[in-house]
Amino acid sequence: MSVFRVKKTLMRTVLVVGFAAGLSAMLQGCFLAVAGAAGGGALVATDRRTLGAQTEDRELQVKALSQISQNLPDSAHVNVTVFNRRVLLTGEVAGDASKARAESIVRQLNNVATIVNELAIMPASTFSSRTNDTYLETRVKTALIAEKDISANDFKVVAERGSIYLMGLVTMDEGNRGADVASRVLGVVQVVKVFQYIQPQEAAAVATAAATAPVAASQPDASAPTVGAIPDSSVSSRPLEQQAPVTNSN
Repeated sequence: MSVFRVKKTLMRTVLVVGFAAGLSAMLQGCFLAVAGAAGGGALVATDRRTLGAQTEDRELQVKALSQISQNLPDSAHVNVTVFNRRVLLTGEVAGDASKARAESIVRQLNNVATIVNELAIMPASTFSSRTNDTYLETRVKTALIAEKDISANDFKVVAERGSIYLMGLVTMDEGNRGADVASRVLGVVQVVKVFQYIQPQEAAAVATAAATAPVAASQPDASAPTVGAIPDSSVSSRPLEQQAPVTNSN
């Protein structure tokens, strides 16, 4: 595969990350203003992962995408999303060999806890399909922000061909609420839960720690365990929890 394609893929990743950051700032402007007044560490503290885990996830995502881009055919369209060392593969590949190859590449990377391989064997999605996915991600994130009793910051939203994948460290109740909210967004084909579940007391402890020591929470601590981390290395294609969209009565 050409160096040009690898650079182009990495540049697209940078642009997507930049767009997502800008969109998050736009949708949560009021919150960001409060966080900025409190200090630079306040925003980081809203993520239930440690800062070290967040950094590790970003590095894993870039490495996985780079190596997959170099080792799979040009016809492959593979998206990599990482949350708390859980790697979600979505997109389209030409056959079983490419699907297995992508999985093998990720498995060889350091610090990968779980691989969820949702690659579909079919032609690459069209530009219009990918544009619609970006739109759906925005709609779902907006709906999560508007929902009471859950925090949109606890959810990572991934759209692929109209299906919404939800990742995050959430309680069972939060996960169910978030999936229900996503399923009600017009255009969503189905919701797939890729959560790591934590106990309510764990969620409360993280929230208390963030509220009482936001600046300290922003400092990396290599010895601190990652909340909800899965200790075993595993690969999963199915079963995942799925939720069909709610029928629109309007």
